[in-house]
Amino acid sequence: MRSTPSEPGTTGTTGTPSEPGTTGTTGTPSEPGTTRTAGTPSAPATAHTPGASAPAAAPRTGRLYGVGLGPGDPELMTLRAARAIAEADVVAYHCARHGRSIARSIAAPHLRPEHIEERLMYPVTVETTDHPGGYRGALDDFYEEAAARLAAHLDAGRTVAVLAEGDPFFYGSYQHMHKRLAHRYPTEVIPGVTSVSAAAARLGTPLCEAEEVLTVIPGTLPEEELAARLAATDSAVVMKLGRTFPAVRAALETSGRLAEARYVERATMPGERTGPLADVDPGSVPYFSVAVVPSRIATPRPPAARGEVAVVGTGPAGPLWLTPETRRALADADELVGYTTYLDRVPVRPGQTRHGSDNRVESERAEFALDLARRGRRVAVVSGGDPGVFAMATAVLEAASQDAYRDVPVRVLPGVTAANAAAARAGAPLGHDYAVVSLSDRLKPWEVIAERLRAAAAADLVLALYNPGSRSRTWQVGKARELLLEHRAPDTPVVLGRDVGGPEESVRIVRLGELDPALVDMRTILLVGSSQTRSVRRGDGGEEIVWTPRRYPE
Repeated sequence: MRSTPSEPGTTGTTGTPSEPGTTGTTGTPSEPGTTRTAGTPSAPATAHTPGASAPAAAPRTGRLYGVGLGPGDPELMTLRAARAIAEADVVAYHCARHGRSIARSIAAPHLRPEHIEERLMYPVTVETTDHPGGYRGALDDFYEEAAARLAAHLDAGRTVAVLAEGDPFFYGSYQHMHKRLAHRYPTEVIPGVTSVSAAAARLGTPLCEAEEVLTVIPGTLPEEELAARLAATDSAVVMKLGRTFPAVRAALETSGRLAEARYVERATMPGERTGPLADVDPGSVPYFSVAVVPSRIATPRPPAARGEVAVVGTGPAGPLWLTPETRRALADADELVGYTTYLDRVPVRPGQTRHGSDNRVESERAEFALDLARRGRRVAVVSGGDPGVFAMATAVLEAASQDAYRDVPVRVLPGVTAANAAAARAGAPLGHDYAVVSLSDRLKPWEVIAERLRAAAAADLVLALYNPGSRSRTWQVGKARELLLEHRAPDTPVVLGRDVGGPEESVRIVRLGELDPALVDMRTILLVGSSQTRSVRRGDGGEEIVWTPRRYPE
């Protein structure tokens, strides 16, 4: 009770059992001239007529605070966080089975003897458990029990402050209490300085600048997923290291980011350690450490020891079609070389030089890229779709086979093809065997094209027809239709995919006998079904879909 001192070495009464070593009273002022125990708040004194029923007092609940404490240094706590702790009757914090709490140590200067302390001890952290629901089941039960303990205080009218390292809503344990309690009680979440911000500050390295993208990644992801995320972003922070460190390090190496990565341990705390991540002993890494891949703009890379050419496919349209591997190659490049239309799909990055050219100078473009690489530059040759399908990979590799360029490293990175993109929009017309043919007679005679069309049609293959027409080539589609009708029924489904993935996308399904060459231009791809390809309208006259069965009749 607040009005009478406790015996030495004991705490005041609380109304609910405290953890061993916790304190007692609520810390909220009692009514003047009255005393109360923590679990039995008294009603305001009111006058009433003897024998009459006293008016029912409305139940008064406490307030819940989720208090962000910052990264470790108590001086980095906000004023609001300190005030919330001072206003609280109950201070709760999570800890492992050893009983120590970093959150409590940060807040220690603001704790008072009369605070009730609720230590929320995890039953498991990384060890095994015999709980019937496994690790997740054990934690879910723990969160329910911890929330019930806090709810008992809130129902008794006490204000509860749940301490959280960093920010409560950033990978914080407080979130599990919030999901279970915030809809039932008045709640305020007080943000804190995150470990991400602290790590960058201690490294003295900007995280991101201009249009750079920062990705925050939990180190608990599978190694391949980590590598893909790291490859696809500009800058990154990987949280939750400790036992995950070997996989994180391997993912950084796979994605080509290891040389850039920095390590920060216990930022702003005693025992802080920073340095190149590649130099860190995996056995020395605690959970409270992060990997930082900082801004590429603010932290320029050293010149490449050796140049290279990466031939990349951007898919049929914009950024949604890029693979993480392609994103990484584009970000790493010093020089971008390509047809101007395709270069325009690539985001502009400071420090890169772009070399756009016409679509009819593939050989010259390839040799130019190889010359740049021979001078030590990292070059990305940008191609639409997949670079190995009627695109730039062949031109680059042909030039790279010359004696002058044999020592220049060349990589080819795949992209989503126009055929795959159009097929997915229409359904699954490429579900069985198919052939890919270009109708352009600029690099091969029409007689060769016609022979291949007849052979593929006679074999009953679905056909993906690239480069069907242009301003100077207007008759090939009509001629191809005539050849195919020698082997296909007039009602064979044909998919016309134009600018798939782009702003002018259109996907039409027509019949081979009705195919109008006027509907086709250089930005269109044709998918001509086999004898087994089906076309169906789903629903009440709804969307028409096309697919080719995977089984072929005996």
